[in-house]
Amino acid sequence: MSLGYRLAYRLGLTPWERAGSGFMPQVEEFLARAESEAAPGKALDVGCGTGDHAIELARRGWLVTGVDSVPQAIAKAKDKASAAGVNVTFVPGDVTALGDSVGSGYRLILDVGCFHGLTDSQRAQCASGITGVSAPGSALLLFAFGPGRRGPLPRGVSRADVEKYFAGWQLTDDNPADTSGMPGPLKSSNPRWFRLVR
Repeated sequence: MSLGYRLAYRLGLTPWERAGSGFMPQVEEFLARAESEAAPGKALDVGCGTGDHAIELARRGWLVTGVDSVPQAIAKAKDKASAAGVNVTFVPGDVTALGDSVGSGYRLILDVGCFHGLTDSQRAQCASGITGVSAPGSALLLFAFGPGRRGPLPRGVSRADVEKYFAGWQLTDDNPADTSGMPGPLKSSNPRWFRLVR
């Protein structure tokens, strides 16, 4: 999987970056909700890509770490953060071995389209890693396509999958993503936002 993403970033074929920025209003709603419950603290952006969501978190006062396995994405994320004048720690790392690269104590974890493309064993490792680096009472916002085979698009996850892999978390929200303005394949993928609390 990482090889495919590395090649895509090298060739500049990253439609998920454009799609991810389209979800920013929904991410901002979640952040406003999280911030109404407690002041910003440590946040982790899992599969951060070129860093748009991590940068928004930092603008809002979160102490942010972004992790991605693609060196080109990390380099671009660092450049974007510098241009935006915000402080974000971007680290190259494997989302299936988070404890090796990102530390712990995160109160907010954001995953916009990483988990839903992993294999079953990778999902188990990623979920275990997220749990291991999160603080008690932390919140997780997870964007994922619904399950199905759609050619090159990620295979997606169901609500039951999310509850299975994040068994130690409480699923508080399961809402459809706003796909207005998105290409047809995204609209037909039943994209969802899952919010979980540990």
